[in-house]
Amino acid sequence: MAVKQISIFVENKEGRIKKAIDTLAKENINIRALSIADTTKYGILRLIVSDNEKAIEALEKDGFIVKENEVIILAVPDEPNGLNSTLAIFDEKGINLEYLYAFVSSKTDEAIVVMRLENMEKAIEALENSSAKILDENDIKEI
Repeated sequence: MAVKQISIFVENKEGRIKKAIDTLAKENINIRALSIADTTKYGILRLIVSDNEKAIEALEKDGFIVKENEVIILAVPDEPNGLNSTLAIFDEKGINLEYLYAFVSSKTDEAIVVMRLENMEKAIEALENSSAKILDENDIKEI
C-alpha cells in the first residue's frame, strides 16, 4: 500500500526551508516525517504531512513548486541490521531503491522507514508476500 508524499523544490538560500515550514504551520498542517536533499542551487524537501491537499494549495500559493508522489512506509525492527531484512526483499526481486529516510517514534518499538522505489507496484507485491509490516495513512496518524 502506497502513501502520498509531497516534495517541495526550494532554492538553496537562507530562509527558504523555514518559509516552507512556516507556510504549513500557518495552515495547521502537521509534519509526520521529512527529509531534505540538496545541491548547490536547490533542495528537495520531502514530507509526509497530515493534509496533502491543503499543504500543496498553501505552498503553491506561497510560490513553491510542489509535487506529490507515492512512497511505501514500513515498520522495521529498531535494532542493528533491522533494515536489511527488508532491503534483501528488494535485492532478491531486482527492485531498485531510489531513496529512503527513517524516523523513530516513542509510540512504537519499531523504526519507521519511508521508501521510494523504481517499481512501486512490484515492491508492494514483494513486501505483501513477505513478513514486512507496511503502514498506511491511518497508521501514520497514530504514530
